[in-house]
Amino acid sequence: MTTRSSERQGLSTAGAAALLERDGPNLPPQRPPTPLWRRIAGQVKDPLIVVLLVAATLTAVTGDWADMAVILLVVLVNTAVGVVQEVRADHAITALSRLTAPSARVIRDGAQTPVPAAEVVRGDLLVLGEGDVIPADAVVVESAGLLVDESALTGESVSIDKGDGDRLSAGTMVVRGRGQAEVTAVGAASAVGRIASMMGEKAALTPLQRRLAGVGRVLAAVAVALCALVLALGLLRGQPVELMVVTAISLVVAAVPESLPAVVTLSLALGARRMTARSALVRRLHAVETLGSVTMLATDKTGTLTEGRMVVREMWIPTGRALLTGSGYAPEGEIRFSPGTTAGDFAGLATAAALCNDATLVRDAEGRWEALGDPTEAALLAAAAKLSLDHAELRHRFPRIGELPFDSDRKRMTTAHLLPAGRTRVICKGAPEALLHAPLLGDAPELLERATAEADRLARAGYRVLAVARADLEGTPEDVQEHGLRLIGLVAMLDPPRQEAAAAVAACRRAGIRPLLITGDHPGTARAVAVELGIVEHDGLVADCREKDAHRQDATVYARATPAQKLDIIRRLRDHGEVLAMTGDGVNDGPALKHADIGVAMGRRGTEVARQAADLVLADDNLTTVVAAVQEGRRVYANICRFLVYGLSGGAAEIAVMLLGPFLGLPLPLLPAQILWINLITHGLPGVALGGEPATPGSMDVPPRPPQESILGAGLWQRVVRIAAVLTIVTLGVAVWAAHTGRPWQSMAFLALGTAQLGVALGSRTRPGTRANPLLPVAVAGAFALQLAGLYLPPLRDLLGTQPLTAGDLMIVLGVSMLGYAAVRIDRVVHPGHQPKPHLPSAGA
Repeated sequence: MTTRSSERQGLSTAGAAALLERDGPNLPPQRPPTPLWRRIAGQVKDPLIVVLLVAATLTAVTGDWADMAVILLVVLVNTAVGVVQEVRADHAITALSRLTAPSARVIRDGAQTPVPAAEVVRGDLLVLGEGDVIPADAVVVESAGLLVDESALTGESVSIDKGDGDRLSAGTMVVRGRGQAEVTAVGAASAVGRIASMMGEKAALTPLQRRLAGVGRVLAAVAVALCALVLALGLLRGQPVELMVVTAISLVVAAVPESLPAVVTLSLALGARRMTARSALVRRLHAVETLGSVTMLATDKTGTLTEGRMVVREMWIPTGRALLTGSGYAPEGEIRFSPGTTAGDFAGLATAAALCNDATLVRDAEGRWEALGDPTEAALLAAAAKLSLDHAELRHRFPRIGELPFDSDRKRMTTAHLLPAGRTRVICKGAPEALLHAPLLGDAPELLERATAEADRLARAGYRVLAVARADLEGTPEDVQEHGLRLIGLVAMLDPPRQEAAAAVAACRRAGIRPLLITGDHPGTARAVAVELGIVEHDGLVADCREKDAHRQDATVYARATPAQKLDIIRRLRDHGEVLAMTGDGVNDGPALKHADIGVAMGRRGTEVARQAADLVLADDNLTTVVAAVQEGRRVYANICRFLVYGLSGGAAEIAVMLLGPFLGLPLPLLPAQILWINLITHGLPGVALGGEPATPGSMDVPPRPPQESILGAGLWQRVVRIAAVLTIVTLGVAVWAAHTGRPWQSMAFLALGTAQLGVALGSRTRPGTRANPLLPVAVAGAFALQLAGLYLPPLRDLLGTQPLTAGDLMIVLGVSMLGYAAVRIDRVVHPGHQPKPHLPSAGA
């Protein structure tokens, strides 16, 4: 049985079948599907959800079915949302199979035959042509001008020439030439498979999930301890055991802000909707808040900070230079000529570069100019068009009659064109080191030295440089000659930064977010882009990941990074406490996107692998959208903190009233049913409505929260105590005064505590007195109506054990309860919780 490729025959059909049976299909590694029960279990083991489930059990013990139903509904919705998020995130592995070619051409039994890409095996002989996606890792055994785009895997913006013996990676694309290659690795062993293995690892909790888990544990412990204290004190005072047990259970339920998961979900959902309106598509709800916590924004270069297409920026001839502007392949932009030169002086250089060229520019369905062929050659055509040269007309005037294709050994391409009167023009373009020497060029040594120095200057600035030469010969020689040519000039090009990228970087710095560049491209190119965008100074550190000490904490730019190295950089930064967002568009970015705190993928140019691995997809490929999303994330986090202050201060006040009341002559300040009723109406719609508050003015002019800071840090827990103290004083003050004056003190305390908490909700608004978030005033009004119903509707009076108040008593309680509103507004002025902006490292750090 034949299992090895011969030079022409390839594998036999039987041998290929045996290898397919032994090694399996050429597919990325597949993880076994996670059963639904395991997904649900993963959601309900969250500490906060466990607390809610305990609270639901306790409410069932007390017979409070309405509160139990509300708590269970919150748990159900939260669990359902979490499961949906997991399912969507797991699509990243599936996307890898879409990247591989759906079919491939191989030679078997001596004949070329198409086969599904999944059936390609080791030892197969691939037949490659322009536009083919390479289905497996392979080694070139025959080539003719083979040029491969590896940007999706390596980040290199320049396509790579491949010759005999060179390696090809699965998922890359042939942009020019043809060849044959022997397959060396398939499936999990291929380049795409190795990346899939890295992506399959489990990601960690988001900052918000970690913070809420900590709050849930602390809240449960404190609530149970305090309520046990209430139970013990009540029993010592001779209160009935059954009554005090029910009271303690009611306090536990009241102390737990069961609306918190609903507030989080609503805030995240509203944030996701706002982001969608700004062309940021959220794939995982917790990504909304995570953006607000970001301390570092790490970004890929090609296609993320840059356009992902080559553009000529400078043309040099011995008598001067021209600087070109514009973006993409469109023939639009300005040209600034050095003194003493005009467009005509550069027409010869542009004409030669356009003729020694195999690319074509076409318009797509939306009218955008796109390249067919090598992006470098397409950039030369676009530059010629900016000089009003028509490629089709040039090819008609100077038809090609011969060529020596580009190859990696010669590093140049030469073509011959027919001139009028039977003469021939030979044009050669290629790397400066391959052209700027005799006998290929017949120019004076002084000119060649000038050109070499200019080429070195441009290369150090991050440009890709091509030299162009020509010679006009008599007659039509049989062979294309490469000697005695005359230098026309140099062309410098790069993958230019996006117009909006610099503004996005500047906005990140104002918001206290440190930008990083992590790319697989050349260090010089990476530095040039980083300097232009303000990521690093001219003398800033650029770490070359091929060197031993590349993984430095103080580096701002990492070049020549492989997918594994990108992942390692992300992990090290996270281990040092950074909350990191990673943006990218290629297959090589997939593992880093998935393992960053938040992955951001480009929607238009991004590969499907990057889009599925990310938490956020930019539909417009605009990096400034990330900045807008960060602002939305900060708004969401602020609203969650706002609710926690509101909910916890109310719960703390209820416990304090029950603890201190007996010492003031109030045997049982509130009945269990009254506690649960206040909890239900205040933590219900008003609490959820707080999640819709608009962003705080100036939220993008302060640094991000320290990663290790508690969700109740930055003075928030102190605010909870201060507001709870005011609520407690208001409630007990009303109750003691009412008891001494013969009024229904318990009902007045019931009304005061509930109404004062609603005042706190109104006082927590970002923009009081405006129509922003109209749901909150409506929710507070509804809750207030329910609070009054508890006093004046006979069925509710009987259920809650309250008494109706006279108009005078009602107005007194309402007036005093306004102190809840006043307390919040005054506290926000006296204790704004402002966090001073720390010194940020400069662009060179």
